[in-house]
Amino acid sequence: MTALDRRVCVAPMMDRTDRHCRYFLRLISHHVLLYSEMIPTGAILHGDRDRYLAFHYAEHPVAVQLGGSDPQALARCAQLAQEYGYDEVNLNVGCPSERVGEGGFGACLMAEPQRVAAAVTAMREAVDIPVTVKTRLGVDDRDSYEELLEFLQIVSSAGCHAFILHARKAWLKGLSPRENREIPPLRHDLVHRVKRDMPALQIILNGGITRLDELEAQLSKVDGVMIGREVYRNPYLLADVDRRFCGGTAPAASREAVLEAYLAYMDGQSRSGVPFRRLAHPLFGLYQGVTGARRWRRHLSEYASKFRTDRESIRTGLPCR
Repeated sequence: MTALDRRVCVAPMMDRTDRHCRYFLRLISHHVLLYSEMIPTGAILHGDRDRYLAFHYAEHPVAVQLGGSDPQALARCAQLAQEYGYDEVNLNVGCPSERVGEGGFGACLMAEPQRVAAAVTAMREAVDIPVTVKTRLGVDDRDSYEELLEFLQIVSSAGCHAFILHARKAWLKGLSPRENREIPPLRHDLVHRVKRDMPALQIILNGGITRLDELEAQLSKVDGVMIGREVYRNPYLLADVDRRFCGGTAPAASREAVLEAYLAYMDGQSRSGVPFRRLAHPLFGLYQGVTGARRWRRHLSEYASKFRTDRESIRTGLPCR
């Protein structure tokens, strides 16, 4: 199996971490592990596979996150992901969306650890790349620490040795997906306890981390940290990750260098028919925290609505101008 450095990861985010966003983030950090959006198995098996699985070689290391519960469907999708070149396959056992739950996957699978174990077994038999699981601390009233340990023990016995733990429980009824990211209290202490009680497992903490100093403090208690919404809001947060956590020695690219490289990428993608609005999304947070950032976001919004892609028009909105 491929040995992956999971000390710093960027979370799978629906309508966010598509291949264009991942390419953009890779311009900022060469080493952080990137994850795709959650992709339902049905979309891959019955839809346009290139649309869901194709990515740029520069995105490595990159993992695909699958949504599903049928072991054979998951195994086939894992096999396809490996053929496309992904470095890891991750199973979503944490999404609290009712629509996802109605499909029999996501956070509702926490109540069926044997089913998750069967899926992990099928995927591991189908691929050589690592198979991991991203989950919550509990679901609805099944939220005791003992139930969490039982879930992890059953799934790890199927051969999953790396778990990403979103440090909140999930309520499947009564809370929206957004509320499930904010209302259930964060329990970093429980994730730390899991690592102490199950030291053989690789435990990656997800939820509530917004600064690199916080990330560094967590790395003394767990094996890795996954950052989600904060990276999308402020992607340049990753600029110092390689040096601080991944052994990198090269200086981080400036915001302007990242922008120029991504504009060149946008040119090629635009000629292939990718809408400007979709390509522009990752750029909105590039100047977060810099004087003039609001003007930059407003400028991008204006050009996105006009589908303007010429570089100089975009550059006129730079905060430094």
